[in-house]
Amino acid sequence: MTGRDHYYNKAKQEGYRSRAAYKLKQLDDLENVLSRGDTVVDLGAAPGGWLEVAAEAVGTEGTVIGVDLQRIKDFDDHDTIETIRGDMTESRTRERVIDAAGGSVDVVISDMAPNMSGEYSLDQARSLYLARQAFETALELLDSDGDFVVKVFEGADVDEFRADVGDAFQYVRATSPKASRDESSEIYFIGKGRLTAPVRSGDELEVEIVDVGDEGDGIASVEGYRLFVPGTETGDVVDVRIEDVKPNFGFANRLNRE
Repeated sequence: MTGRDHYYNKAKQEGYRSRAAYKLKQLDDLENVLSRGDTVVDLGAAPGGWLEVAAEAVGTEGTVIGVDLQRIKDFDDHDTIETIRGDMTESRTRERVIDAAGGSVDVVISDMAPNMSGEYSLDQARSLYLARQAFETALELLDSDGDFVVKVFEGADVDEFRADVGDAFQYVRATSPKASRDESSEIYFIGKGRLTAPVRSGDELEVEIVDVGDEGDGIASVEGYRLFVPGTETGDVVDVRIEDVKPNFGFANRLNRE
């Protein structure tokens, strides 16, 4: 036994369905992913250790939805957990999740892993495929400013995947929780603050200033998204470069065109 196998015994003693419960606890401690009242979707949720941790964190005001191809046994002590048996790549399963969430999801978490073949390159590729499936699901379900947690095995194309997650969130953090086994190559990406803005940092575009804010900056509207542009006045039509993007507003600098 390794020094980390005490999490297995700890889970038995504290009543969690899997040792993986402590991974989510540690990830949450690191980045404050789960909050009271949140609606959380757990992908690949069987046997339910992450569901239990999420239910404790969101409390009676929240909702936790677990999805897996396997049947997840009912929870006698968590009324806020709803389980769905299905495949998230199928539209009918996604529709059931959306209905259960009431159309609003704050957090998507995924601890999915492939059935291990023993050939690392194959297992790693399958792990990355599952992580991307979870990522696409998160993009579809998450509200603006929502959070995302996903597991992937280290290896080929993982840096590219991290960059893609980083483009969709305010920032992304890579970490390996202490509860992971010593020999494990798994890494978790935590995407904080889902960006739903129609612009990204570095974009250049022409905007019309429609108002001036309390601080004196001009305000443009891009598909309903507020963009603050210093040094402009109402009625100006200017070229700008996007400098910073927040969930509900962004900042841009005026470009000097010849």
